[in-house]
Amino acid sequence: MSTIGFSSFVGLFFVCCVCCSRAMPTTISQEAVNDRPVIGILTQIVSDDVMKPFGRTYIPASYVKYIESGGSRVMPIKLTLTTPEYENIFKKINGLLFIGGAVDLETSDFARVAKIFYRLALTANDAGDFFPIWGTCMGMQLLTVLVAGENLLTNTTAENIALPLNLTSEAHSSRMFEGFPDELMKILTQEPLTGNFHHYGLTVETFQENEKLKNFFSVLSTNVAENGAHFVSTIEGKKYPFYGVQWHPEVNRFQWDRKLNFPHSPHAVQLSSLLAEFFVNEGRRSLHQFGDPEEEISSLIYSYTPIYAGNFTGYEQVYFF
Repeated sequence: MSTIGFSSFVGLFFVCCVCCSRAMPTTISQEAVNDRPVIGILTQIVSDDVMKPFGRTYIPASYVKYIESGGSRVMPIKLTLTTPEYENIFKKINGLLFIGGAVDLETSDFARVAKIFYRLALTANDAGDFFPIWGTCMGMQLLTVLVAGENLLTNTTAENIALPLNLTSEAHSSRMFEGFPDELMKILTQEPLTGNFHHYGLTVETFQENEKLKNFFSVLSTNVAENGAHFVSTIEGKKYPFYGVQWHPEVNRFQWDRKLNFPHSPHAVQLSSLLAEFFVNEGRRSLHQFGDPEEEISSLIYSYTPIYAGNFTGYEQVYFF
């Protein structure tokens, strides 16, 4: 069992986060734009005893705010549904976010449900039905497991530390960073704008030795772990609109625990804003929709109320389900 997590978040974040070609396999017209996108966020199992009275699964509110700040609505996706129910949800949402956390990336319910959506997204994109996926921290790690068909993670501890990015040459021709000002691209390599809270990750060497990963993803940035391991920190699908970051862009604007190294500088906020807008704009290219307005309303995060959790976790607010 893979115990992937950022240990500094135990009791703070109540779980640990274990955490290019521009051509797309789509025939969708670039003029086709969905101005009412809904991004699904896969929930996480509550593992900390202090959280269990509130619900079985959860989503930190920072991820919800992050997606909403980009101009999308959010649908929480529970881990207790059937495959046909997930297939039905897929037809209605316009993208999917895999958040950070601490689960087995091959046998957990989170991994099982993620695999269903991953396969649906592959099939849809191959058929010209555009559908993006984003993975943050453990979510990125999960994407590598899904693509490689095995868990290739090793110790790449970067615990509670903000880092600049070592951008690769592919970053400058990537979709993810296409809209970034030149000045910010330079600042990304100089200032610690990315919050890292993980123990495990994918080393550059492992990535380069794995044909499945190398053929599927472009590496946009790397970083060096506390033990000297050179790890992949940002990836982008070459053919598919799948994206991953080993760091946490959502914390730059929505997490404030003084014990944790959340970057809050103007440039850190700008980075977070641009990435949220980028992914939501990817979601706008998906024309999936709810057929029933009432079902749409009842499916959104607005039906739930987040609770204040800053007094017993590192999160300001948490949604429980």
